[in-house]
Amino acid sequence: MDKVVATAGEAVADVPDGASLAVGGFGLSGVPNVLIGALYERGVGGLSVVSNNCGAMETGLAVLLAAGRITRVTGSYIGGNKEFARQYLGGELELELIPQGTLAERLRAGGAGIPAFYTPAGVGTQVAEGGLPWRYDGQGGVALASPAKEVREFDGTEYVLEHGIRTDFALVRAARGDRHGNLVFNKSTRNFNPLAAMAGKITIAEVEKLVEPGEIDPDAVHLPGIFVQRVVALTPEQAADKEIEQRTVSS
Repeated sequence: MDKVVATAGEAVADVPDGASLAVGGFGLSGVPNVLIGALYERGVGGLSVVSNNCGAMETGLAVLLAAGRITRVTGSYIGGNKEFARQYLGGELELELIPQGTLAERLRAGGAGIPAFYTPAGVGTQVAEGGLPWRYDGQGGVALASPAKEVREFDGTEYVLEHGIRTDFALVRAARGDRHGNLVFNKSTRNFNPLAAMAGKITIAEVEKLVEPGEIDPDAVHLPGIFVQRVVALTPEQAADKEIEQRTVSS
């Protein structure tokens, strides 16, 4: 039951080229930077990434993106990542944009063994009707567009069918974790990390503080260890290395 792996490099050693990854985090919050860095050092490429966004300020997934290691992104937010926008509009990157709540539920559904579900989000738009540009041709034209999705009516309201997401691996970051893989997330880091962890067939968690089994109150566990296969304990320096995307101070 001891799932602790000595190093981040060892934890991601079997992630192959072309793998699909669910990655936790929101902006700069709760991003598994150490595991992403280990993937970068290994030189893994051709990755399909499922994450709310694709890194910012040259951190997180932006490291892999800038190196040309990512070929497809499934997410809900591009934000201020200019390199992301450049690759997408230039036809270098395939992008499936999804309403944020739908993305969260698709990850959760995949982890819960639910193949598909109906939601009203996106009905009457290109999300349901198809035609969203997934890949450009580099000259302003659309090389690949999203297909139409099934729409059904329930009690007088239309809903679009969305499929659960499963990935080969998941990378997440937690504030605390024990050797059995039970995880606790801090505040906003809890948004996408548990969902990404559920969606991965092999889930790797970097934890800021490693504790022994039993030290986390069962009622305080945010994600049970059944969803986690590997745990990497961060050093105090790694745990404290957190950037701020937009600093606002009062006069």
